Amino acid sequence: MKQLQEKIIQDGKVLSDQVLKVDSFLNHQIDPPLMKAIGEEFAERFKEDGVTKILSIESSGIAPAMMAGLVLGVPAIFARKRKSLTMSENLFTADVHSFTKNETNEISVSKDFLKKGDKVLVIDDFLANGQAVLGLLNIVEQAEAELVGVGIVIEKGFQPGGAMIREKGIRVESLAIIESLELGKVEFKEEGSSL
Repeated sequence: MKQLQEKIIQDGKVLSDQVLKVDSFLNHQIDPPLMKAIGEEFAERFKEDGVTKILSIESSGIAPAMMAGLVLGVPAIFARKRKSLTMSENLFTADVHSFTKNETNEISVSKDFLKKGDKVLVIDDFLANGQAVLGLLNIVEQAEAELVGVGIVIEKGFQPGGAMIREKGIRVESLAIIESLELGKVEFKEEGSSL
């Protein structure tokens, strides 16, 4: 997705050979026209799959998931990292380890919103080590719903998450795949080349 790649080059900040900061348009401040284009792209890629629900994780996955849901005309659900007083039972839960924050969170989704027979598209902002996606897949499995695929805004192709998820036979559609952040420069995977 050229528009996304241009935004990463223009506004992204390479903090190390492992860390790309995109908080000016994706995961703190949000660029609504870009999110709309991202939602439209995910909707286009999964339009033939009969998606009935989109599942993401708070908080950075919410905006792209909501925009894709708007275009597809289906609800977007986000797994919560913190339980509220109104959300204490009747939950699907899974543990997710964040390497960036070096902590493990229990994520949860109400059983009222994810049912057996739902066709679920998982959407998240980043795919690096794959732990958030694995937690969401665990919840889809618990619900006895059907996974149609995973949509990722930015995949760090040099980290193991994408390969691990694909090796499970799961369709992963990443809008931008970063091959390297070495020497402070973003290098994208070329279309058609394999990681």
